[in-house]
Formats: sequence, C-alpha cells, structure tokens
Amino acid sequence: MTGTVLVTYGTTNGSTAGIAEAVADVLRKDGLTVEAVPARSVPSLEPYDAVVVGGGLYAGRWHKDARRFVRRHRAELAERPVWFFSSGPLDASASERDIPPVRGVQRAMTRLEVREHVTFGGCLEEGAKGRVAKMIVRSGKGGDFRDFGAIEAWAAKVADDLTHADAV
Repeated sequence: MTGTVLVTYGTTNGSTAGIAEAVADVLRKDGLTVEAVPARSVPSLEPYDAVVVGGGLYAGRWHKDARRFVRRHRAELAERPVWFFSSGPLDASASERDIPPVRGVQRAMTRLEVREHVTFGGCLEEGAKGRVAKMIVRSGKGGDFRDFGAIEAWAAKVADDLTHADAV
C-alpha cells in the first residue's frame, strides 16, 4: 500500500491517545504514511486509504468521540480496510485473554466488515478527569495496564496486512 493511514481515537484522559500514537509509530516504522488524530477532529476520510479507530471504554461503551466518528464516516469507512481497538480494563485481564468488543462496537464491526478488533488494558492515574475516574483512583483501583509490547505486536500485524496483502 502506498497511501496514507489514519489512526484516530476517542479518549478522555489520554490513555487511548497513547495507544493510538504507539500504533501509528509502528506503522510508520514499517514505511507507511500515518496520521494520528483525535476522532472529533477528522472532517473527511478522503485523504486516507485505511483507518484504525480506537476508543476508550466507559461503562461498557466506546468513548463518544469514537462512536460519533464511526457514525459520521460510516459510508467512507465501508470503502476502506478498517481495524478497531478498545482500551479500558483497569486490570491485567486484557493481557491474559482476548476480550471481545462491547455490543455497540461489535455491531459497527459487522456493518463495516472491520478486519480485526483488540482490547488493550487502560490507564487511569492521579489527575484523571471526571468524578467516577477520580473515585476509582482514590479507591486504589487505578493504574497503567497498557501492554505496549502487545500494542506494538498488534500494530505490526496491521502493518503487515497493509504492506503485504491485497489490502487497499
């Protein structure tokens, strides 16, 4: 593939943005042209040949910016190879087993024929925005559960698909 890949995300406290940047870095290292942009800031998919969409999980739903992005660009996404990732479990579960997409993400995957979805651990640390997030951190249940080795391995699979397969 010789085109440009969009890595876009919905995040509240920056954890999902960090994952998106790590994915973008791996894709760039494999020779792809990549832009990592918050989902609410993407006006059109015209410049992009493939898309990776990530959303932080909040109360069993993807971040609103990721959900709105997928709805707003549904027709354009259907014309490109697309991958999804979620971030959120505040424990080691995402590193220990495959966590399926939440119901709304699964529906979007089916409609758009998304190539793959993966769930990564989340991160919630001191200074987090939101009343519930602050309560979680105060209760000692926060922390950084992102596994950057797993993130990079998944991104390398996406890059391989884009560079060696008949992806675009």
